Formats: sequence, C-alpha cells, structure tokens
Amino acid sequence: MPLIKLIKLIYLSERLSLQRYGEPLTGDKLVSMDHGPVLSRVYDHLNGSVRSSPGGWDSWISDRAGHIVALRDPEAVKDPDEDLLALSESDLEVLAEVWQQFGHWDRWDLVRYTHENLPEWQNPNGSSLPISYASLFNALGYSERAAAELQAHLAEQDRLSAVFAA
Repeated sequence: MPLIKLIKLIYLSERLSLQRYGEPLTGDKLVSMDHGPVLSRVYDHLNGSVRSSPGGWDSWISDRAGHIVALRDPEAVKDPDEDLLALSESDLEVLAEVWQQFGHWDRWDLVRYTHENLPEWQNPNGSSLPISYASLFNALGYSERAAAELQAHLAEQDRLSAVFAA
C-alpha cells in the first residue's frame, strides 16, 4: 500500500473513533501537514525517523521502499478476532468501516478528500501545525460543553499514561 494512503486511513480511523466513541485508537498527536492531517508518531514511524521497541511497529511493518509499505509477515494476521486481541471490538469496527469506505480510494484522492472535507486541517505551508482536540471536536459538531468534557477526559488519560510509563 502506498505510504501516504496508509497515513490517511489511520488518521481517518482515529477521527472516526473520536467522533463515534470520544476515544482515540492510538492516542497520537494530530497535526496538519502539507498533504493533509496525520498522526505524528505514526508519521515518524512510517518515515523511519524512530525505531520501535521489540515487538513494536518495526516487527509488523516492512521498509518503505518506493513509498510502499506492507506487513512484514502477511501471515501474521489471519483472523483479526484472534490475531489482533489488543484491539477492542469497537476499534475493529472503526477500522473495518474506514477500510470499507476509503480502502479502494487512490492515495491522491484521499489527500484531496482530507484537504477539502476535514475542516480541522489547516495548510501549514511546508511545516506542520498541531490540530487541537478542540478544533477536531468543533469540526465533528460536538457542543462546546461536550467537547470540553472530552478534552478533559483525554487529558486525564494522558496524565495517567505518563504516570504508568514512568
């Protein structure tokens, strides 16, 4: 799969999960880049900027020769219900829905779509700009109160993650 297509599909999955459940799939930072919105750490992994821990990203995803990525071992996922146990049922539903809607799209059609239809994306003019949860929740149509509650919840999750990571 083209690298940029995978980046867009993962962003759209994160967005749909936040829209539908108020919970992220990855918890990654959202940023606007020239080719549309992306998840920051996912982007860094796909570009080879960071190395993953044992059993992490690098053990699953092949090198990105020619801007194409693939599963390192295509036999690693035979049955998502058994091979992807770290994902919840709602995670799998979101991923399946995004794939059903966008999986057949060309990478550049996805780039155009994210530019034209995702109001949280702002042109960074060659750089990157953070996308706040406030702007995303606003773009998704959440009320100010609901958006504030979700942001507080996500900030608390970040604090808890930081405590347990230390």
